[in-house]
Amino acid sequence: MNVQVLHEANSFEQLQPEWNDLLQRSPLRTAFLTWEWQATWWKHLGEGELHLLTLRMDDGALVGIAPLCRVTSQTGQHTFRWVGCVDVSDYLDVIVSPGYETALYAAILDYLTGANAPAWHYVDLCNIREASPTYESIARMAQQRGLYARTSVQEICPVIPLPATWEDYLNTLDKKQRHEIRRKIRRIESDAETRWHIANDPARLDDDVDEFIRLHRKSNPEKDAFMDESMVAFFRDVCRVFFRCGWLSLAFISVNGNRAASMLNFDYDNRILVYNSGYDPEQYAAFSPGIVLLAYCIRYAIETRKEQFDFLRGDEEYKFRFGAMRTTIHNVLISPEPLEP
Repeated sequence: MNVQVLHEANSFEQLQPEWNDLLQRSPLRTAFLTWEWQATWWKHLGEGELHLLTLRMDDGALVGIAPLCRVTSQTGQHTFRWVGCVDVSDYLDVIVSPGYETALYAAILDYLTGANAPAWHYVDLCNIREASPTYESIARMAQQRGLYARTSVQEICPVIPLPATWEDYLNTLDKKQRHEIRRKIRRIESDAETRWHIANDPARLDDDVDEFIRLHRKSNPEKDAFMDESMVAFFRDVCRVFFRCGWLSLAFISVNGNRAASMLNFDYDNRILVYNSGYDPEQYAAFSPGIVLLAYCIRYAIETRKEQFDFLRGDEEYKFRFGAMRTTIHNVLISPEPLEP
């Protein structure tokens, strides 16, 4: 086995021909680990030093990538993190062919503890899904090497397993919620001119993304503050890239000719990932356009035979009212020194 760590600005370009092929063999593939997401995130939001650790067979076949970076705080504290950590990439992990997980974890730890290792105080790995062996295995292997490690539940990610039909889905909900969804849909469709669609015109995509950003910013002050100029540039770029790949599902609902709400979803690996949303609280609030659009998106996901409707991070109550089940993401913290309780 051969290990190489890439640091150069063009490191993503070097790995592009092999990256997504490896990801398709990985059992925990996600849109946030695609070459397109990782390279775009690094371009707009990356900081510190890039450390893309690769694991290859003796014949050169790529079997593992650990996309890492090392960031340094103002106090001089060095921390290794996933590329993409933490706020805008909901699921992160290694990318590895089945059967090579332990070898890749060992390669990471060998690199960090080797004689030529860069200085570091922490390895802080975020957003690892509960189904992944990474958070428990790498923590255990780190402890076996004399390092200190702990894992913790980081956040809740509600997920809806999708049935065969819309009626089957509604029947999984309690009677009150089922009635509310049907009532809201009937009201907006009977009392207003209503249209919903998913953006599909490449010539209009930039305008559609800007309209989503406008609605996102209008939703509340926190979302307005989040969407600063660097985040706007990232959203615009990643939407263009995902649209070209067929992974973007940018939905709008219009009421009386005006766009009232939007959902920025990703359509990847036969799952819908609900990435972000926006609505205009000053117009048509009585029609609950955001809730209706969410119902439309779930119905469309069922009609197109998706396996799962994933709300991603955040345990807001409305997600569970729509029938989501609780899943978790985990954090691993590793240090050469004892960790504070």
